[in-house]
Amino acid sequence: MTSAGGGSTDTGMRIVHPMADVEPVPTTAALAPDTEPAVTVTANWSATASPDGQGLAFVSDRSGEPKLWVRTSPDATPTMPGTGVHPVGKVRWSPDGRWLAYEIAPGGAARTEVWIMRPDGEDQRQVGGFGDCSSTFGEWSHGTPSVLSVASSAGELSPSQAFLLDPGTVQHVPLAAGVLLHALDASPDHRRGLVRHGPRTARWVEVVQVATQHTFAPIPPDDVGSTDQGHFALDGRLVLLRTDVGRDLAALVAVPSTGGDVRVVAERDDAELESFCVSGDGRTASLLGDVEGGPSELSVLDIASGEHRPLTARPGDVLNWCELSVDGSRLLVTAQSPSQPRNIWSIDLLSGGARPVTYGPPQVVPATPLTPELHHFPAEDGLGLSGWLYRAGPAPGPVVLYFHGGPEAQDRPVFNPLYRGLVNAGLTVFAPNVRGSSGFGRRFVNADNLDRRFQAITDVRAAVTCLVDAGIAQPGRVGCMGRSYGGHPTLVALTWYPDLFAVGRDVCGMVDLETLYAHTEPSVAAAAPSNYAHPRRPRDLARA
Repeated sequence: MTSAGGGSTDTGMRIVHPMADVEPVPTTAALAPDTEPAVTVTANWSATASPDGQGLAFVSDRSGEPKLWVRTSPDATPTMPGTGVHPVGKVRWSPDGRWLAYEIAPGGAARTEVWIMRPDGEDQRQVGGFGDCSSTFGEWSHGTPSVLSVASSAGELSPSQAFLLDPGTVQHVPLAAGVLLHALDASPDHRRGLVRHGPRTARWVEVVQVATQHTFAPIPPDDVGSTDQGHFALDGRLVLLRTDVGRDLAALVAVPSTGGDVRVVAERDDAELESFCVSGDGRTASLLGDVEGGPSELSVLDIASGEHRPLTARPGDVLNWCELSVDGSRLLVTAQSPSQPRNIWSIDLLSGGARPVTYGPPQVVPATPLTPELHHFPAEDGLGLSGWLYRAGPAPGPVVLYFHGGPEAQDRPVFNPLYRGLVNAGLTVFAPNVRGSSGFGRRFVNADNLDRRFQAITDVRAAVTCLVDAGIAQPGRVGCMGRSYGGHPTLVALTWYPDLFAVGRDVCGMVDLETLYAHTEPSVAAAAPSNYAHPRRPRDLARA
């Protein structure tokens, strides 16, 4: 069978391979072999280092909710500067060492605000996301002084503003205005900026000359492709971009920052580029690849020579955040596996050695490994699909289907307390990546847009059919659930196929597109029409 996202003539489900867990976090208590205590863990993510490599800032839920933590030296105890009552989403340390930029989500909502402060917690100030606007930040420029790329949006019909922020004077230097903008990066000399335009799965990136506001798009907008990540490299002379325009699997391309030919610098025919980062000196890039089914692969690129080499160090099955040191010798990543909570690791790129730099306070972690199996199965129209199976016991038995949010997201072999709780309760969990999921290429992620969303719902029925035919699920004992967008296929499947499901659970899912557009955050509604029909464009499809 081909990889998920390709055509298939298979008629049943088959196991491809089990995922092997990395070594779990050490426990603080001896656990009896026949007991499974309540799981107490903390997660740490969004790591960023001080320019000298001694300090570390990161986000952690060790206090009970996501907050900003700072460690001034490798041996120091992390402390939590006062950032208010709202959850913190991400943090970045400025390359000149003077500032931390961080995002908060008031009330835990989708709207975010941008704040800056000194590494010691002093001089806090809000710099984006005022009033009803939602604001995000991209990268700090490398050099001294550092400026921050920021974008604010008020909603679907209001223009977004992208600008460069001088944190010392709080001066805003305009980059662009329009709808659905995101500021990505600034060149070291502050003469150019990178701005992303467009809705989900249909984005493009422009290089902006700050003084003249002249712009050009290295990869012009495409009806079916998307260019969504960008960084300056080699002292700002080069722009690196993640794109799937003209290809199915996203790759890394390069173009001179003043314009010129686009060349591919890193691509694979069996994996999609998920994200990348660039070192402070602009000479090294680290690439995270998304392999079929969801595991990560890590590689390093010498930008000047084009030498591209894989890294064998992989401290978890899934890596989803990376930051290179100024000289490109060390890499911070966020890593996790089904039996390993999300934590931050440091990788020495010369030796290849990896070590954890955060684990949090003493915690009890599961004694029993949770090892999912990757299954492939065909959709009703022959499209290849896949999903992760977490077995609770002998088959056939009760099974819960869990649908991820997004829809441009992917269920991957990560640490999931919900799945562990369901398995411990005797319920096998199957997490399918139905069409519209990310990680399987451009055609697959766009396969549920607009009127093709009906086919994504039939993928739910195909998953149940294959689970029953494979002897995994027991008819009459199948449930379904999902969060956010995952709640939508849950509700539709219960409506369309009531005989297939004994129970369903919707967690903050979409019920009706008209109420979604009317009541969700304006910035979320503005990005949705490329995926979903708009209540006004066209109305009949939205109603359907």
